[in-house]
Amino acid sequence: MSEPFQTYFEVPVAGGALSVARAGAPPEAGRTVVLTLHGMTSCHMVYRAVARELCNTAARPVCMLAPDARGRGRSARLPEPYGIAVHVADLIAVLDHVGAERAIVVGHSMGSNIAARFAADHPERTAAVLLLDSGLPFISEDAGVDDAEDDERPGLLHRLESTFATVEEYMAYWRGHPALKGAWDEDVEAYVHCDYVQDQDGVRCIANVDAVFADIGDLTFDRVTRTAVTRLRTPVRLMRAERGLFDDDPLIPVPQLEEFLRANPHVSVDMVPDVNHYTLVMGGGHGPRRVAATLAELADREP
Repeated sequence: MSEPFQTYFEVPVAGGALSVARAGAPPEAGRTVVLTLHGMTSCHMVYRAVARELCNTAARPVCMLAPDARGRGRSARLPEPYGIAVHVADLIAVLDHVGAERAIVVGHSMGSNIAARFAADHPERTAAVLLLDSGLPFISEDAGVDDAEDDERPGLLHRLESTFATVEEYMAYWRGHPALKGAWDEDVEAYVHCDYVQDQDGVRCIANVDAVFADIGDLTFDRVTRTAVTRLRTPVRLMRAERGLFDDDPLIPVPQLEEFLRANPHVSVDMVPDVNHYTLVMGGGHGPRRVAATLAELADREP
């Protein structure tokens, strides 16, 4: 498969530099910019399949900017401050750095909450909002960040708290993940190779635990962040996966979603069948193609 992220650059932010990958055309004046935001313990490579599809099929040149959020991926060593408001400030720095007045903002998982907060705080910098399986002020009761009583389904933080003896063991952990074991391909493997760091103690997830917990705190207790999508005036597209984090119950239950939509008519939903929370954006199935097509549609509406 071709590598869509051909260019990397660093953006000065509080405490250091944020790593940003670029796919597609450079961010020249008048060109549509897509700003991608990944999940809580993820990195920009989660968008590899989407980026390739978008850049190969869009009707006109699109610039996709894919930062590694503070405390993750190539930005893992960025120090405090942490939290959702800091992510938003970092994203403003990215747009300012490349001279982009505004962007289509797309978020996956926790990135959806950042996208909604960005759009609520900076509507003048937001061309459109696409939320991928998150970003609403509720989640499924079964979608907790950890489940210590379920040995068959380790929680989201299990990977952060574990050390693996070898890279092969770390890869095996991901190969056995219920959401990905049937969708493994070159893009998923490339994502996992950016997910770990190896030192004298072994192999562990590269994400900074302090940064992760700061974001969990904001998503749980900061009402300004949690309800950001309800304050948006721009139309919002939500793509909802049929299944959840572990290829199980969806993160967004239908009854709560229907109630939310009645109160928030600016949000429209694309119910994506036969994908889970991960394969909506990863793997060789139709999920990444659906996301890319939606982004291309939004880009075509830009002047």
